[in-house]
Amino acid sequence: MTEHMPRGEKDFYPEEIKIHTASTLSKLFDDYYCEALRLQAAYSSKIRLLVGIEVDWIRPDSKGFIEGLLKTHQFDLFIGSIHHVHTIPIDYDRQRYNEAREQSGGTDEGVFEDYFDLQYEMLKALKPPIIGHFDLIRLLSDEPDVDFRKWAGVWQRLTRNLAYIAGFGGVLELNTAALRKGLNEPYPKAEICQQFLAMGGVFTFSDDSHGIDHIATNYEKLPGFVDKVGITSIVYFEKGPTTKDIRFPNIAASIISIQELKEHPLLIPHGEISHGRADTHSAGSVR
Repeated sequence: MTEHMPRGEKDFYPEEIKIHTASTLSKLFDDYYCEALRLQAAYSSKIRLLVGIEVDWIRPDSKGFIEGLLKTHQFDLFIGSIHHVHTIPIDYDRQRYNEAREQSGGTDEGVFEDYFDLQYEMLKALKPPIIGHFDLIRLLSDEPDVDFRKWAGVWQRLTRNLAYIAGFGGVLELNTAALRKGLNEPYPKAEICQQFLAMGGVFTFSDDSHGIDHIATNYEKLPGFVDKVGITSIVYFEKGPTTKDIRFPNIAASIISIQELKEHPLLIPHGEISHGRADTHSAGSVR
């Protein structure tokens, strides 16, 4: 379970301007953290709940703020994401996406390039254990289901980022929020997944839920997608002694086969769920 990090007032979304200050947004995050720890302890015998944060790289000075949050809270993991280009939200609405695109020369190709360059800055600075919605930039573009290989500069940048992620052992989330928002494939798209697989990269599942109504939404569509791209196993995180990331010494990245996951109730199409035993481990992250 993760929550978005708090932001300064200059980076508030429109609905936040009316009801929050920087201090009240920070308090809201601290309330989440305390409640998450309480739930983690209260239900420890029933669910292996991890508590984390989704950090948002907006500008170079994001690094110090994020590192401060990681020092003052005992997170089990964190997700590194990009939601802004030129400090403008690119997934909030089409108006703001267009504003960011204009600052990139007025084309989707240009803003895609700038997005992946900014993502690369975040990756080098933070080395996040999990990378959130890798290709979110396509959501409000003119061709949200575009093949990224269409643009040589975009493809070069994203493959550079994938190689860097594979090099430090980061995990890409297969994020079904893209399907909920009307796209044809989850984040990231098939050609990106196949490229990352060829580099030895690994994936986890995420519904990117912002409320209980979205938990595991469209998970039943993931088996067909992973079969198409050739993913045969998924990483999930749990408390354990084995870790690749010394920042989180008690968190293990375990592996489960796609074949085994296909028997999990969350991945069985609605109407086909039997009343057999459900595994208790988490296949990915709930946010």
